[in-house]
Amino acid sequence: MNLLDIMRTSAVIPVIAIDDPDHAVPLAKALVAGGIRVLEVTLRTPHGVGAIRAMSAVEGAIVGVGTLTQPEEFAAARDAGAVFGVSPGLTDALIAAQKSSGLPLLPGVMTPSEVMKAREQGFKQLKLFPAVPAGGVGMLNAIAGPLSDITFCPTGGISQETAPAFLALKNVACVGGSWLTPKDAMKAGDWEHITALAKAASALRG
Repeated sequence: MNLLDIMRTSAVIPVIAIDDPDHAVPLAKALVAGGIRVLEVTLRTPHGVGAIRAMSAVEGAIVGVGTLTQPEEFAAARDAGAVFGVSPGLTDALIAAQKSSGLPLLPGVMTPSEVMKAREQGFKQLKLFPAVPAGGVGMLNAIAGPLSDITFCPTGGISQETAPAFLALKNVACVGGSWLTPKDAMKAGDWEHITALAKAASALRG
């Protein structure tokens, strides 16, 4: 699957931070059971790479790595089973690491100039981040005309309630969000609740 295919697989890509490695597999199973197959496991905790390895073995899961900020993280995540990467921004070092690793990258951008710079480097699938502070739906509508060949996954400040307005835009393939993996439900092992959240998110695209 190419990056655009991955983005179109799930209406919402959950942004996952694993605090307890024992949560990785049941969380992945709960999300996949609810129809959310694309999972972004962030490197915000020490358990990120291990969680990617464990979740990649769950049938139906398409696991990527999030919060890529250092070049050396690309190869480690790829070797653990990640099939795509997500970064909050884009630097020359990250571009070089992406090309070296071959891991498809969804880089974060916030302004039209950043979109154009990313496009010059061959990136046409981008993450608008942080989406709501960057202008949200209005921002994406405004740049759809002059930058019509770019497809976005807006992330940052989006909720179950606001996601439909983003998903209705022609230049949005999916949204990123953390509401599918509430920490209290994970801590309690309430995987049925997470599956229910995933089912509701899967239905957002209609």
